[in-house]
Amino acid sequence: MTATKAAGASPRAVNALRVGAGSITVAVVCSVCALGFSLWPFFGGQTANPFAASALLMVLLPAMFMLVLAGFMEGSMDAKTLALLGVLSAAIAAVRPLGAGVGGVETVFFLLVLGGRAFGPAFGFALGGVSLLASALLTGGVGPWLGMQMVCSSWIAAGAGLLPGRAGRIRGRAEIAMLAAYGAICSYLFGALMNLWFWPALGGAGAGASGIGYLPGAPVGTNLRHFVAFTLVTSTTSWDTIRAITCVIALVVLGGPVLALLRRAGARAAFGAVPEFGAPNAGSASKAEASAARMSKPASATVDQPGSGEP
Repeated sequence: MTATKAAGASPRAVNALRVGAGSITVAVVCSVCALGFSLWPFFGGQTANPFAASALLMVLLPAMFMLVLAGFMEGSMDAKTLALLGVLSAAIAAVRPLGAGVGGVETVFFLLVLGGRAFGPAFGFALGGVSLLASALLTGGVGPWLGMQMVCSSWIAAGAGLLPGRAGRIRGRAEIAMLAAYGAICSYLFGALMNLWFWPALGGAGAGASGIGYLPGAPVGTNLRHFVAFTLVTSTTSWDTIRAITCVIALVVLGGPVLALLRRAGARAAFGAVPEFGAPNAGSASKAEASAARMSKPASATVDQPGSGEP
């Protein structure tokens, strides 16, 4: 057994939540709808109502996310997975008030990234939405922006689970550097996507003169230039940059220990481990086959019979 371990079993990535094709399809549909509703200002035309679109986002996105979560629970979310999801969501909800809304400081992005990295994309998708919902209920942050926040957080955590090297090919400082770069990029994308849900409501008579407002019916290129300018002026150089710095510092300082703790918890919980490269652990397979053979072997075959010529 020692020799087998020394030979080195293939690195494995723990997936705390395994889902079927149906749940994956619902999650993809939810994501596509969220992105479609966010991008409508560029294709909505002259008659589009920004307030109606915001109300639709507020109602539909939480409903679609609950549908995804229900699909996960119906598929493979057992008691251990549910307990882990509850603990991490509660931790994120408790940590978020320490920085959310204070000059762009965001204290939960690094936990979303580490949770998705440690336990896989499906678990990350569920963690992002549940944790943001719990945080909003805890801090009174429920509003028309909540649905978009939930979906964006789900994308961030799920994306971390899809990054390369989860099976052990990338570890140590290289892994933390990759996660820090990913967290910084997500910080800016999160700010841009959150701007999209309220930016059209700022359009009006002075929108064209300002160069940053929404112009109903204008060409896609015009509104895109206005939106980029709006985002640069209102969030990219301030809130989003501070969010990115906060996330990178947290991942660099706490990423290694917290990620090791999460992986140890996943190993102790004995979640399903899916090999991402290399052959299966031959030692474990051999031991399992030997144990099965001993159990199926008749008892009489294990007793020495007189005159059988056996020593």
